[in-house]
Amino acid sequence: MYKCEREDEILALLNDTEYATVEYLSRKMNISPSSIRRDLKNLEERGLVKRSYGGVKIAESSGRRIPFDLRSHENSAQKKQIAKAAMSLINEGDVVFLDGSSSAYFVAELLPSVSGITVITNNLDALNWFSGYDIKAYGTGGMISPENRAVLVGGYTQEFLQKIHADVAMISAQAVDADGAFYDCYAEEVAVRNVMLANARRRVLLCDSSKLGKTSTFYQGNVSEMDYVVSNSDLSRFFKEPTPKKYIMA
Repeated sequence: MYKCEREDEILALLNDTEYATVEYLSRKMNISPSSIRRDLKNLEERGLVKRSYGGVKIAESSGRRIPFDLRSHENSAQKKQIAKAAMSLINEGDVVFLDGSSSAYFVAELLPSVSGITVITNNLDALNWFSGYDIKAYGTGGMISPENRAVLVGGYTQEFLQKIHADVAMISAQAVDADGAFYDCYAEEVAVRNVMLANARRRVLLCDSSKLGKTSTFYQGNVSEMDYVVSNSDLSRFFKEPTPKKYIMA
């Protein structure tokens, strides 16, 4: 097993157990305790886990940084439901912005079935997916995010997006509170999404139930500013104040 695969498996196990000992991880993965300790040291230096005497847990922060390939498996069934429901908001010939989220990636998987659409995204995994299909897709350009290696960010990315007007922007968030505010832990991704939202005729937030009732570091916006919110939860019961925006239940 390669080092990156071991680290992803450790994160997946911790995601399920919340806390684990070195011995447990060693036994579960059939890897020596010394190798596990080296991997944990690297993960801690990257801010992904917090070690304590004899054990380890996911870093206690709603802004925890999880690699895309692991994030894409978190609540994947719900995210796929949401993506399927969100497809009702995309029409033939639309120009579509997709952000770098795993929720947007699940929308990307369905887009080749829509005739005549154009996709603009900073999501490297989505671009890789589109390369296998006859679909018009543009990458935004920009710098690979040092925090989230599956996403392009920075001034070049924003400058490219500022020159494009889309029919719909589909974005996600890391956290949504009961007042309707939604947040992310990556400031550079917030800036990119702001341009997408400003230049789109329809604005759609994709929100699985794991995001609800949480906050994170950087404010992105409020659901009242979105045209649609697509979720696998009944959002009319979650928010303190009703909004005139349309909720779509996946």
